[in-house]
Amino acid sequence: MQKTIIWDLDNTLYFETDEYKHKLDEATAAAAINELGLPLDFQTATKKVKESYATYRDGLEIFAREYGIPHKDLYISYHNYKKKLVSTIKPYDGLLEKLQTINCPQYVFSTSSKDICEQILKHIGLYDFFKGRFYSVEDFNVYKKNESSEVYQKVCEQINTKPEDCIFIDDSYSNLDFAKQIGMGTIRIYYKNNSTKDMKFIDKAYKGIYECIDGLKKDYGC
Repeated sequence: MQKTIIWDLDNTLYFETDEYKHKLDEATAAAAINELGLPLDFQTATKKVKESYATYRDGLEIFAREYGIPHKDLYISYHNYKKKLVSTIKPYDGLLEKLQTINCPQYVFSTSSKDICEQILKHIGLYDFFKGRFYSVEDFNVYKKNESSEVYQKVCEQINTKPEDCIFIDDSYSNLDFAKQIGMGTIRIYYKNNSTKDMKFIDKAYKGIYECIDGLKKDYGC
């Protein structure tokens, strides 16, 4: 049975440098302070974003829990700031050509907002390839991928494919956990050391995008 590939976008179809991640943390802090009135100074708020990601795998979550700011409001404000950073992303060389050699249907499912997904895909040269085949969590009226498996079920229904016939690829192991709960195959992309070797909800792990593409062909017949 041919598999359907569902790619994460951020830090999967492009690489988030440490500098870029720090800028995202700062964008989250600035959005919470300037647009939502968070009663913290910028440095303290930025530290809380990092703490939130380390604890919840979501830089926004700590503000929702500690200050009662609706996650949707945080999500919208954050993306108002994130759009300014897209132009600093460095696309992978030759990725489009590599993706075109994969003999399986391919989609994108991202935590980024719909308009930011479009902006990033255009910037990294993949928009035409994924046009009509990329989805944001907000398409399904949620704002994260690591809260329940329901959103993964909705993605499968949207593309008219059974979960067991899909392979979800992400750099975040917490997202892969929920994808596996509905029966999807799971692949983690990592960049330094594979820190998820003992996590049974991850089927395969490959170092970087190019090794992952080779693995899809070799191990999954794509």
